[in-house]
Order: sequence, then structure tokens, then C-alpha cells
Amino acid sequence: MFIVIACMLAGIAVGYLFRRREFRFMHRFIVWLIWLLLFLLGLEVGVNDTVIRQFASIGLEAFLLALGGTLGSVIFAWILWLTVRTKSVPK
Repeated sequence: MFIVIACMLAGIAVGYLFRRREFRFMHRFIVWLIWLLLFLLGLEVGVNDTVIRQFASIGLEAFLLALGGTLGSVIFAWILWLTVRTKSVPK
């Protein structure tokens, strides 16, 4: 947990130092990285025999909760991205 917080703080510090520079590729890079992480998470679940064997016992409710949480996160992240992107475009 401390490693995650340290990485975030390091990113904030580097971002603060380079705040006057414009990284045009960064938004696209982050989106692709998120898709890669989601794919790798699905791959990890898919190769886990215990999860696959017990998938039927997990139940429809758990599946719907996971699906709803994932779709909600993707939808609201997309809305946030569109909002930030629209506000950052000079008029």
C-alpha cells in the first residue's frame, strides 16, 4: 500500500515540476494503458482455475454487481475525460 501511495506522490511531484510543459500524447497513453490493465486483469481471472471452477457458485448477483461496477466506472471515467478535454480546449 505504501508503494502505491509513494508512486502517486512521485507522480504528483514530477507533474508539478513539469506543469508548464504540454504533453499532448499523455491522454492517449493513459487511455491505452487503462485498456491494457483491464485486459490483463481479465486474463488473470481467466487463467485462474479456482475462479473459473467456482464461477457458477458465485452467482448471477455477484456477476451483475461486478459488471455494473465496471460499466459504471468506464462510463463515468469517459464522461470525466470528455468534460476535462472540453474544458482544456482553447476557445
